[in-house]
Amino acid sequence: MNQPDKRHVVCPHCQAVNRIAVAQLGLPADCGKCHQPLFTGAPVAVDEAAFAKHLQRSDLPLLVDFWAAWCGPCRTMAPQFEAAARQLEPQVRLLKIDTEAAPTLSTQLNIRSIPTVVLFAGGREIARQAGAMASSDIVIWARRHLDR
Repeated sequence: MNQPDKRHVVCPHCQAVNRIAVAQLGLPADCGKCHQPLFTGAPVAVDEAAFAKHLQRSDLPLLVDFWAAWCGPCRTMAPQFEAAARQLEPQVRLLKIDTEAAPTLSTQLNIRSIPTVVLFAGGREIARQAGAMASSDIVIWARRHLDR
């Protein structure tokens, strides 16, 4: 059972689960297994298995960008999503999932158009928004839904 003053954080590099003191979430922290930084201020590209690990084992909310390389609006939004990561980490983990590489997950989550951002907390979806957004809109949208 997770202690109230600790959070489970999945490493963006090796997918190991780390326990971090809540008071230390804003400080630099390295993975206990691979010794890489747990927070990079950038979105993490994941496959279906890594997404499942983050969803099931991390105590951080997840903001996921569903995209594809052929999608013009997705390419336009990519730097905006990166900028949002710099503002939202370490309170939120930002992930990117290529819908072409993860068609089963895209179908399971009923992703109908891209780009679509989906916010998860406590292992469940709490909000979604289709269409490209500016970084400030992404940050405001995520924080508004997390504050509820």
